[in-house]
Amino acid sequence: MTIYQATASAPVNIACIKYWGKKDTKLILPTNSSLSVTLDQDHLRSTTTSRADPSFTKDRLWLNGQEEEIKAGGRLATCIAELKRQRRQVEEKGQNAPTLSQYGVHICSYNNFPTAAGLASSASGFAALVASLAALYELPASPSQLSLIARQGSGSACRSLMGGYVAWEEGTKEDGTDSLAVQIAPREHWPDLHALILVVSDDKKGTSSTSGMQRSVETSELLQHRIKHVVPVRMRAICDAIKAKDFDSFAQITMQDSNQFHAVALDTDPPIFYMNDVSRAIIALIVEYNRASVANGGSLKAAYTYDAGPNAVVYTPKQNIREIVNLIVAYFPQTQAFKDPFGLFGDSNGQPGELPLPPGFNPLVAKKFSPDAVKNLIHTRVGDGPRILGSDDTLLGDDGLPKVIAT
Repeated sequence: MTIYQATASAPVNIACIKYWGKKDTKLILPTNSSLSVTLDQDHLRSTTTSRADPSFTKDRLWLNGQEEEIKAGGRLATCIAELKRQRRQVEEKGQNAPTLSQYGVHICSYNNFPTAAGLASSASGFAALVASLAALYELPASPSQLSLIARQGSGSACRSLMGGYVAWEEGTKEDGTDSLAVQIAPREHWPDLHALILVVSDDKKGTSSTSGMQRSVETSELLQHRIKHVVPVRMRAICDAIKAKDFDSFAQITMQDSNQFHAVALDTDPPIFYMNDVSRAIIALIVEYNRASVANGGSLKAAYTYDAGPNAVVYTPKQNIREIVNLIVAYFPQTQAFKDPFGLFGDSNGQPGELPLPPGFNPLVAKKFSPDAVKNLIHTRVGDGPRILGSDDTLLGDDGLPKVIAT
């Protein structure tokens, strides 16, 4: 008996120009365009297996081993229904195409990082779901076309359907057919951009992005100024910086946009506080690190950015990452050894936190925190888009149920 199944993985993306606010909450149409860097799936990913079978009585989904309800009219149901609709079109054109669109589907997804902790788990999750079902249904759709579907699951998911440097274009049509993701440059264009993720908290956020951004749309005058006057200029400028591989401009725009996003959160009524004292200390360190570099005749060496949470992402050219890891560990001691996927440190290279601080760096800009103020450091880099995996990577057993169930 033929098994109709596909497994895909999809990456996390971290925005440099932030998406914050919807003008249509059902279609998830953004109030402004945004831009992100896709991160390497070797380190951060969502993996999803989708199987269609005539014996399945309904659509079911498991996330990290726990079954989730697929609510009628909800985001999951909307994405699945649209992918089935496109599969029916394939079946109508192909004489021998099996009628998979009429079968129930079992979907099993797993994230290798904390869900809802400010690391864009919904983005990679919905991107993996869409990529998996599109592969199962053998849809003749481009990543940009699939991004229209993923967007209706989670807005930023549309950007995780491509690798490298990706823009989500706001669009102008009321039906949302031009609000989609486009690749500004592939990973191979600027492969040397690395990222250090500082996990300040892996708890679920107090104010979700969905509720927070709608409060901002309703109450923040600064957000309206940002939408009309700031983002269009920054989008053009950061696209130019990426194409020119101009890190100095990229860094300046990225930090400015992060700052303004959190200023919008504060301008919301009542105000939203996503960052904490640890977050602000990290900013102080990166600002001083850049100041010392410029004072010594260099340029900006790092860029911080924060999504809707306290966790920091620091972008930097790969030649600076060892220095930055050492700086962060010096102020935020780790209780677990730094996972060093690129072999920056070793017996002969010294250990993180033990090396000298950069020349001219003022050590008094921040206090040294207690261990676990930063709970984890994840070193990654710019990466590729969704990957279609083989049968050995399936998350579903022969019975169509997850191989691993949460207890």
